[in-house]
Amino acid sequence: METVRVSTHGAEVTSGERFEFGKNWSRFLSVLNDERIVQAETSLKNFLEVENLQGRSFLDIGSGSGLFSLAARRLGARVHSFDFDPNSVACTAELRRRYFPNDDKWVVEEGSALDADYVRSLGLFDVVYSWGVLHHTGQMWKGLDNAQLAVAPGGKLFIAIYNDTGTQAARWLKIKKMYNRLPRVLRTPFALLVRAPDEGKDLLRALVKGRPGEYIRAWTQYSYGRGMSRWYDIIDWVGGYPYEVATPEQIFDFYRARGFTLTKMKCGGVGLGCNQFVFIRTAP
Repeated sequence: METVRVSTHGAEVTSGERFEFGKNWSRFLSVLNDERIVQAETSLKNFLEVENLQGRSFLDIGSGSGLFSLAARRLGARVHSFDFDPNSVACTAELRRRYFPNDDKWVVEEGSALDADYVRSLGLFDVVYSWGVLHHTGQMWKGLDNAQLAVAPGGKLFIAIYNDTGTQAARWLKIKKMYNRLPRVLRTPFALLVRAPDEGKDLLRALVKGRPGEYIRAWTQYSYGRGMSRWYDIIDWVGGYPYEVATPEQIFDFYRARGFTLTKMKCGGVGLGCNQFVFIRTAP
């Protein structure tokens, strides 16, 4: 029998079993600008290998800040965004209000990637996008399976999932649990503490090379990759729980067995970060 999710977002947050991604992204909206939006658009175009999304439908599973839903809509797609976190839903709705008020081609609502009936009810989409989301559901493989339910024949599935680095990933699982069980006033200092060694290494590496500007640009130009913010990504990373991981081979085999063909990926050198995949549905 299929496991039914009965816990609510609020209950999980209160018990320390879930990070409030939405509250973090609501702060990100204060630094969002046109340059970041264009970078997000470029990221979508490059990975999906398109110039625009005119005439296509786009499902954003776990819309978070709403940035990539906005990017897809600006590229011409009909967009449906949903998230399990009410604050993330509010962030996405705010971006729709700012840039596409009263737009009937962009739907924003609360929903769960673990609810197969809900996902099926949305219909089929030309592009299903879920970047860095399904490993935070608490049931990653169920979420990955549900995501493919919404991909139309010939449609694309663009996902990003944390890389399995063995004992290193297991250590971070413990850190993330600890972050969410701390009193709120201690969480930011804790995040700074656990990130300090890596930040120190990055700075030292730049100084040894005689190029301290490299470290500065790692902060000032961080958004050039996907239009995001380094600081808010750090908080998202340290606090991001639930947390699951997978090897590239596991993701590839999982979707190949479900009638998908891999068309693009980025897996090398990501460390603890996300492996990215674009699949196309080639079989029913």
